[in-house]
Amino acid sequence: MKNYKLLIEFDGTRYFGWEHQPNTDMTIQGKLENVLSRMTDGTMEVIGAGRTDAGVHARGMAAHVYLDTPMSAEEIRDYLNRYLPEDICVTEVREASMRFHARYNALGKTYRYTCYYGTLKPVFNRKYVFVLDEAPDLAAMQKAAVFLTGSHDFASFCGNPKMKKSTVRIVDKIEIGAQGPYITFTYHGTGFLQHMVRILTGTLLEVGFGKRTPESMEELLAAKSRSLAGFTAPACGLCLMEVDYH
Repeated sequence: MKNYKLLIEFDGTRYFGWEHQPNTDMTIQGKLENVLSRMTDGTMEVIGAGRTDAGVHARGMAAHVYLDTPMSAEEIRDYLNRYLPEDICVTEVREASMRFHARYNALGKTYRYTCYYGTLKPVFNRKYVFVLDEAPDLAAMQKAAVFLTGSHDFASFCGNPKMKKSTVRIVDKIEIGAQGPYITFTYHGTGFLQHMVRILTGTLLEVGFGKRTPESMEELLAAKSRSLAGFTAPACGLCLMEVDYH
């Protein structure tokens, strides 16, 4: 029995997120486990670095799985990619220490949210961007992002009303930029609450649309009330870019 670390990219459009869901096999975790079960003629659990929401994409999801197989890491990767759906790809498989845990050993994550504003439709990127009706004020959003960067209680940006654990998180980078008609929000932090990146993005967009001031972010953080924050941006624009480990 060996422990293997997997790097995975996927188009989340068709899926109900990473984690197993009742009454459906359309999850990323489920698809990986189905193929590995066929490969090893057994059952196992693939543990991901986090639980991406339904419709969210990934370019750098990390996971681990214990396998008893004579196949090399490269052969495992190739077998997975032979039988996985075309919208899921395992880009790397390598042997890890038996104590490696994709979730608990993760030091940080980078997410990118992409919006589009232009006169033409983004036909070939429509599944991966949030199309805006108006152009937001980039400078105002960048100013607001400064107030949200650092260690804060992000209860106002948590989509789980029953959250009992600490809602304090460290977000050490929020970068907002534009390239042509595409506007990107890049977040790096030690961890993120349910829907947190999408709520942060929706709130920053409201600043960009003049519905909030950048300075109001301080009051919003202090309030610790989800009802006071902005809308939850659609899942389609969000992508997990990378998970950090030692």
